[in-house]
Amino acid sequence: MVMPMNDPAPVGVLLDVGDLRIPFSDTVKYLILGISVTLLLLALGILAWQAFRCCTQTHTTYTRQDTVNSDLLYLEEKSRTAANYSGAPSTQLEDISTEVRRLSRCLSEASCPSSGSSHAEGHFGKQADIKKTLLYQVDGSLRFSIYYDQLQSQLVVTVLQVEGLLNHSQKHSLQPFVRLRLMWAGSEAVEMDGYTDEKGKGTAPVLWTVMEEWQTPIVKGSCNPLFGDQFSCILQGHEELQRIKLRMEVLVKDFDKFSRHTVLGEVRCPLGQFNISYPLELREDLQIPQKDLVGEVLLSLKFLPTSQRLEVGLLKVRTVLPEICSNAALYARISVQCNQSKLKYQKTSAVAYCLVTVFNEVLMFSLPEFPLQQCKILVSVYETNMTGKSTKHLIGQLTVGKEKSSEDNHWSSMMRSVRQPVAKWHGLLI
Repeated sequence: MVMPMNDPAPVGVLLDVGDLRIPFSDTVKYLILGISVTLLLLALGILAWQAFRCCTQTHTTYTRQDTVNSDLLYLEEKSRTAANYSGAPSTQLEDISTEVRRLSRCLSEASCPSSGSSHAEGHFGKQADIKKTLLYQVDGSLRFSIYYDQLQSQLVVTVLQVEGLLNHSQKHSLQPFVRLRLMWAGSEAVEMDGYTDEKGKGTAPVLWTVMEEWQTPIVKGSCNPLFGDQFSCILQGHEELQRIKLRMEVLVKDFDKFSRHTVLGEVRCPLGQFNISYPLELREDLQIPQKDLVGEVLLSLKFLPTSQRLEVGLLKVRTVLPEICSNAALYARISVQCNQSKLKYQKTSAVAYCLVTVFNEVLMFSLPEFPLQQCKILVSVYETNMTGKSTKHLIGQLTVGKEKSSEDNHWSSMMRSVRQPVAKWHGLLI
């Protein structure tokens, strides 16, 4: 007997399965689809922008290299032509100096991307980079006027304008200002090993002292800033001008408050070489900044290898003062940098300011690493007031220590006499 094949249950199941749908409305579906398309377009845009940026940087690098190479070839042809040139020698020398200055600027711009890799090569490498930077940053001139009023025994200095500054930073605009120091020549310094004067001679240098220090306001965003600021001071007599020089530095304010201001160049004006009985306006080109010897410091060093400690003793400080203030005092701040790690600085006690200030104070530093590949000791001498709170004034600084490739004579003597203090005179510079 054949039974009829009537089974309605599977048909109902198939109908239920066919009627399954996503539990979202059409609006939500289109919204999800729009978001997906937007994200896809955004990713493609970022990819295209990165590719365009990479191609632009590569093209700029090649353009800089081609510019430097063309300048090198042009300078070589210029020098060859100068050998056969029969005109005025002064004109040709001026043209060559102009080309050398232009070439130095091109080379400095081409070497900017690789400057970060040389940051960790030690203090000597940094000093070499600073000197190279100064060679192309010393551009421009300073206009100023000086006048000595004989009736009132008053010296008047007016800073007029700085011209021809170059803005090497593309992110920030220049913020230049001028710092003036009126310096008086005192007695000769004691003989110090390895010290030479500004002319490179080994004669005994002259100690200078800062009589007055002024600063102009900052002019923002100008390569030819106008100042017009006037400064004056009282001098004892006209014959004192023979021992006074005016040192003016053009600086740029740094955008990092923890960094020092950048010195673009300086102008030195010995007052005894000019007739300033009447207002005299001068325009001088900026020169590479140099330090002046303002004092001497008797420093002792002692190294203890077992405990890995360094003893720095500040014994005496000798300076020159035209007038000694009874309330003035000196103190020193000593900081040590060892193997690229800076230790916490220490201060000496304040001692009454005199021509020869005696400290006889020893500060001890624990060295974190051994052996010592690099160790720099920075001694900064400040002037303060013993009565009440007053701002500190920097007298001068000195640096002693060793680097990876060379070391100071004082440091070498200390390492040869371990556990014994070695004292030497050092020049205090500003």
